[in-house]
Amino acid sequence: MDAYGGTDAQEDSGAAHEPQPRHGSAPGVPPQARATHDGPAGLDHAHSGGRHDDSGGRDDDHSGGPDDDHPAGPDDDHPADSPVQGALPALDAHQRSVPPPEPRTGVAALSPRYQIGAALALAVVAVTVCVHIGMVFLHVAPSNTVTKRHGRAIDDWVYPEFEQNWKLFAPNPLQQNIAVQVRAQVSSPNGDLRTTGWYDLSAEDGRAIEGNLLPSHTQQNELRRAWDYFVATHGADNRPVGLRGSLSETYLRRIVVLRLSREGVAGADGVLERVQVRSSTTNVRPPEWSREQISLKPTYRVMSWWSVPADEAMGGVK
Repeated sequence: MDAYGGTDAQEDSGAAHEPQPRHGSAPGVPPQARATHDGPAGLDHAHSGGRHDDSGGRDDDHSGGPDDDHPAGPDDDHPADSPVQGALPALDAHQRSVPPPEPRTGVAALSPRYQIGAALALAVVAVTVCVHIGMVFLHVAPSNTVTKRHGRAIDDWVYPEFEQNWKLFAPNPLQQNIAVQVRAQVSSPNGDLRTTGWYDLSAEDGRAIEGNLLPSHTQQNELRRAWDYFVATHGADNRPVGLRGSLSETYLRRIVVLRLSREGVAGADGVLERVQVRSSTTNVRPPEWSREQISLKPTYRVMSWWSVPADEAMGGVK
């Protein structure tokens, strides 16, 4: 006990039960008084024993700047509400919802003068195409009033650059069934010569194609094209016309000999000596509602007998 009658001891015992003051606040001061004592800037003090100046915002030991634990006060150089230098102005909701206009492309990107020129060029091209299609249509169409009056102008437009060698409209469509048939003379080893009956090769091709989802090109076109080629290069008397007449006859003969060999017409010991080809033409029956009267009796075009060369007769055609 000192000369002051135990005052220090009492203070020490009271300090043990009294809560410790907040960092930077004066000891023994109520919270309301501390808020007033700390000053309006809300700055903390690093040392409780430091001196406070009249402003209440800084310590003697930390006079360089504000504490990091508190927001900036009104004395800061850049308040939070002040605009940042160089920032873009804020856009309202309407400006943000409107997309920027797309750049123009194509003819729209040209100046009005060039747009007029492009439109005129397109118009000229369209008119030229329409005139050309009309001229070609009249050229390939059957004879009519327009072609009779303006036939020379149409020919001058078409020939020679746009010449057509086919007809778009057939004036008399094919309404006939044409079958190619053949028979043969076969010699036997003892010298006898026998003549076979007629084999309908077109009917055989028809049976092979019927019900076949993927028929061969040979079954569909070989015999038909060979007969068309023969008719186009021969006259009504079955004589060749032009240089390709003999070639078409040889081509057709080789086809029918090959077909007869596959059928085994000559037998095991027989030899094909000659073949004869004919066509059977039958008109297509008209519909029931038609009053057209036609004959349904077949007509035949019979060729002469063709000798079969030895190499073809012995199986030289493959």
